[in-house]
Amino acid sequence: MERTGPPARFTGVVAAFAAALLAAGGLTALAPSAAAADTDLTRNGGFESGLDGWSCTGNSGAAVSTPAHNGTSALRATPAGSDNAKCSQQVAVRPDSTYTLSAWVQGSYVYLGADGTGTTDVSTWTQSSADWKQLTTTFRTGPSTTRVTVYTHGWFGTPAYYADDLTLVGPGGAPAELPATPTGLKAGTVTASSVDLSWTGSPGATGYNVYRDGTKVLSATGTSATVSGLTASTAYGFQVAATNSAGESAKSAAVQATTEAGGGGSEGGGLPAHALVGYLHSSFANGSGYTRMADVPDSWDVIDLAFGEPTSVTSGDIRFSLCPVTECPNVESAAEFKAAIKAKQAAGKKVLISIGGQNGQVQLTTAAARDTFVSSVGKIIDEYGLDGLDIDFEGHSLSLNTGDTDFRNPTSPVVVNLISAVKSLKAKYGDKFVLTMAPETFFVQLGYQYYGSGPWGGQDPRAGAYLPVIHALRDDLTLLHVQDYNSGSIMGLDNQYHSMGGADFHIAMTDMLLTGFPVAGDRTKVFPALRPDQVAIGLPASTQAGNGHTSPAEVTKTLNCLTKKTDCGSYTTHGTWPALRGLMTWSINWDRFNNGEFSKNFDAYFGG
Repeated sequence: MERTGPPARFTGVVAAFAAALLAAGGLTALAPSAAAADTDLTRNGGFESGLDGWSCTGNSGAAVSTPAHNGTSALRATPAGSDNAKCSQQVAVRPDSTYTLSAWVQGSYVYLGADGTGTTDVSTWTQSSADWKQLTTTFRTGPSTTRVTVYTHGWFGTPAYYADDLTLVGPGGAPAELPATPTGLKAGTVTASSVDLSWTGSPGATGYNVYRDGTKVLSATGTSATVSGLTASTAYGFQVAATNSAGESAKSAAVQATTEAGGGGSEGGGLPAHALVGYLHSSFANGSGYTRMADVPDSWDVIDLAFGEPTSVTSGDIRFSLCPVTECPNVESAAEFKAAIKAKQAAGKKVLISIGGQNGQVQLTTAAARDTFVSSVGKIIDEYGLDGLDIDFEGHSLSLNTGDTDFRNPTSPVVVNLISAVKSLKAKYGDKFVLTMAPETFFVQLGYQYYGSGPWGGQDPRAGAYLPVIHALRDDLTLLHVQDYNSGSIMGLDNQYHSMGGADFHIAMTDMLLTGFPVAGDRTKVFPALRPDQVAIGLPASTQAGNGHTSPAEVTKTLNCLTKKTDCGSYTTHGTWPALRGLMTWSINWDRFNNGEFSKNFDAYFGG
């Protein structure tokens, strides 16, 4: 799953391209000294005032204190899978004038350049620099050029680079003017937790700030944005202001939008404020032993029956039966099983059928398979009197066809048909229908870097493939509990890779769900945040249950950070969420095998 380092095909192309430019004199390694009357025209080139004056793609940049070439701060920018972490600034210049651009940089594949010169745009770069290295190039402006854009950037998927003391020396131009106030602001798609906004661009603008009820909530480089993390059935007022190196324009006229009612998703499915979710091995046995439904401890608020599986990968025909006596000698009868389910429900527990699992590949490639899925799952729910459905599609169940690049408007049949099937089941059973999902990180958080086969092809088409399903069903979704185990390292919103097994991984992965993130680094395609009551954290119950077991002490740190903003370690969350729903584990059986360590820790933390 892990995708680190620059793709080999890009490395060779960049090196060859740069060599050709050097041979042609396109890159200047050392520029002549500037005239004495010339001045440095950049704003905050030493990053002593944070990112004031600078715009970085994909929120990739930050001012840091270490390492700094001079002063107390420097720029750190971290590329992603489809984002080269470009940080830029527009500078006023004079026509027909010579300028020297210089910066100190550190890292691999660091670029410095200028666009919009009116003559030949220039850039220079270093392939690898463990220590501070100065990059310098010169250019001459065209006869009508009054502004140029200076920038630094790295290369896709490489580690963070650093830049400091960036200067553009030459004759000063006319002071930059504030951009015009944006017009045409309008609300587009509205969900229970998000609003899509768009507006007409302003001449002279290099970016935009979006305000919600007078408070700045995000910045954008284009003329659209999604404001997420909103409350259902609530009216909001939005405005937008344009920015450039001179500052910020006046705010636009406000547009009003009211979020949709939350439907079944907003009610939390009748769950307690903090819920414990576990999978029960009902149709098979393994090393943890078979647990009868009546023997499931009271700690468990949601019991997922594992698993309903298809008769074939593409049939859509889902079947469920209890573990055979030959495999599970202590299995109860079907009548006893159903009676125990009713007893759990009478005690306030929810019992769901979980579809899929590691061996249950489900691909709804046709409308016929979709309809069969709906009818067969409905029969299972009716026969056992269940409360709803858990979607645990793994392996190759979900993938995105080439060209399916927007999670908000999916076109791949296996995705579109699954969404349609679940909506049909929700419509059949109504608001009390409990819907949960248990995707792996590969299908969700990896979407921050990679989505489907990617803009150049060649990526795993399963990357981020759950995102369109979650997004389309978010207003019906009771709980999302991503499996924070059996995972490779995943990049978080801090643009650093995080590895499973400790609090840091769960904090970073959950923060992504509760904050939202641009899919494949595209700020025009932001996956909106989920409500905290819709999110639980998935962990293995013991070391035998799966890779990435997390000790009770680290689980407690995770909960402290996300609900109280304490014990966060080096990761800085984007909020505090005391309403976080709870924890999920694989599995109830493995927790009993491990003397209830997982459930006891949950009960102790939340007072169960």
